[in-house]
Amino acid sequence: MEPTILHADLDAFYASVEQLLDPSLRGKPIAVGGGVVLAASYEAKAFGVQSGMSGYRARELCPRLIFVGGHFKEYQRLGDAAIEILGDFTPLVERISIDEAFADVAGCTHLFGSPADIARTIRRRVRAELGLPISVGVARTKHLAKIASQVAKPDGLVVVDPATELDFLHDLPVELMWGVGPVTKARLAEIGVLTIGQLAKTPGWSLEQLLGPAARRKLAALAWNRDPREIKTHRRARSAGAQSALGRKPAEERVFRPTLRHLADRIGARLRAKSLSGRTVTVRVRFADLRSVTRSLTLDAPVSATAILAEIAEDLVRTVLAHHPHEKKISLLAISVSHLKKVSEVQLDLPLGLEDERRRPGSKQGMARWAADRAVDRIRERFGWEAVGYGSSALGYTRSVPDEFRVLAEQEL
Repeated sequence: MEPTILHADLDAFYASVEQLLDPSLRGKPIAVGGGVVLAASYEAKAFGVQSGMSGYRARELCPRLIFVGGHFKEYQRLGDAAIEILGDFTPLVERISIDEAFADVAGCTHLFGSPADIARTIRRRVRAELGLPISVGVARTKHLAKIASQVAKPDGLVVVDPATELDFLHDLPVELMWGVGPVTKARLAEIGVLTIGQLAKTPGWSLEQLLGPAARRKLAALAWNRDPREIKTHRRARSAGAQSALGRKPAEERVFRPTLRHLADRIGARLRAKSLSGRTVTVRVRFADLRSVTRSLTLDAPVSATAILAEIAEDLVRTVLAHHPHEKKISLLAISVSHLKKVSEVQLDLPLGLEDERRRPGSKQGMARWAADRAVDRIRERFGWEAVGYGSSALGYTRSVPDEFRVLAEQEL
């Protein structure tokens, strides 16, 4: 089979945009952010500066580092424009973030040349029309195309020959695989697995003991480039989520309550903007050692009210902490809402004095909460997100990452 799947990824996107907007920053180590590094240029990465790093640590590594604030509307505009260029070659484009997408060009090679020719043209157009560098990987599968684009960085092109794809894949470090984060990488290193080839040759029972059956099956298949996933041009949102990295904060209510309120506010606003509600609320608590615990609750009726989502999330986090009394620090909190459905009208509840009545969307209290949310939504639509907010969230939550960045990262819904 000819490699026809492209993965296009704009290089150091936020930092590259800042250097485009201000030519005096070109060739210099820059970071977008302030207290936290949200993105770093390749010049800064050469000193070890990474996304998520504290500004203090980044300046230690690179004393000449220049911090810039961020132009969020420009990120959205230029990200959209780059994806539109892919759409000029094929309708089979699957956008997976603001700055990257897959494309299947199998049906258009008779018009535009080979997949490699198409990839070269895309890179040339993005550079000429937008002034931005972009790396492209071309392969038979989505997983391998994404890995190829990572190998191609910065500002390069890698086409993986099907005849030698396993040789190419198996020599690469295991952390390039989809689904291998820092924790999984560390666990694999404990048994001497550092490359994808070593992972491919590791007995299944050994991986299952280490990672569990689901992760073992997934990674074992990907290590042999078995990836049947096709390009999905329209992805129906199955969940809405948001998370906040906290560093190492005390596992106390004064810390998690305002954070959860802020996360619920962001998720609820996105759900209501799409007339969606969800029945299952899930929280994830990551402790200082990077171990995560999740808890979820499925409701009788779907909800989207900020206060209801926040209260449920708070109860779930309290449950997690009660079952892990020895954990004194938390490093991340996340909320997601799933089992989504379109809700055009709400079934009213009779005032029966039920214990959870204030959390029922059709109760008097639930309707009042929804009405307050919609009033807040309308003010924000007209005057911006910061124009109004809930006091428990706005006054108690410290934003190390601007909400505009979070909106860009969560735009799949």
